[in-house]
Amino acid sequence: MRKTRAEAKDRNRQALLEAAHRLVARDGHRARLDEIAERAGLTTGAVYSLFGSKNGLLIALVTDYLAPHYDGLEQAVSPSLGAIEAVEVFARHYRRTCDDPDALRRLSFEISLQDLALRDPELRPKLAASVRAHEERLTGLLSGRSHDGGTLTPRQAQRLATALRALLVGLSQGVILGLADAASDDYFAAAARALVTPDVLGAP
Repeated sequence: MRKTRAEAKDRNRQALLEAAHRLVARDGHRARLDEIAERAGLTTGAVYSLFGSKNGLLIALVTDYLAPHYDGLEQAVSPSLGAIEAVEVFARHYRRTCDDPDALRRLSFEISLQDLALRDPELRPKLAASVRAHEERLTGLLSGRSHDGGTLTPRQAQRLATALRALLVGLSQGVILGLADAASDDYFAAAARALVTPDVLGAP
């Protein structure tokens, strides 16, 4: 019985996350909690029981949305690669996500979440914290890698991770919207590689 209850809870959680993903991508800040619950075949009480609030659901949604991307990245970047090689692999991995048939809907979802955060002062820092947590995974992936006769310190890896995320998110949006059609895998890799400089990395 206990296992069945846990499985039902997990199914309900996933159903709410999937419903929220679709409705936030479609409606942005106008996405209603009751409609999310209805689409999931549940009540708003289930949202409060599982996530505490609508904002709690949205934060879980960000975590659920970003995690697979970084999981795939960690699998793609071999521990044996140096800093520049790791950055290039990361950039090529990011470029390939732009060719996903679901890329436009994913971009709509990302922009809708940003709009929600801008409109809700309570949600904004929570969303930022969730994104930073995933950026820390990238920092950890880069830290300690060989570069220019030494290794990247955690501070240098953090500075590089911030610059990489900003660059690749912007480039990816351009590709998906048709504004950067010529941005190939090689272009993404070259642009990312250009960030591995003393000015970006800073002091150890």
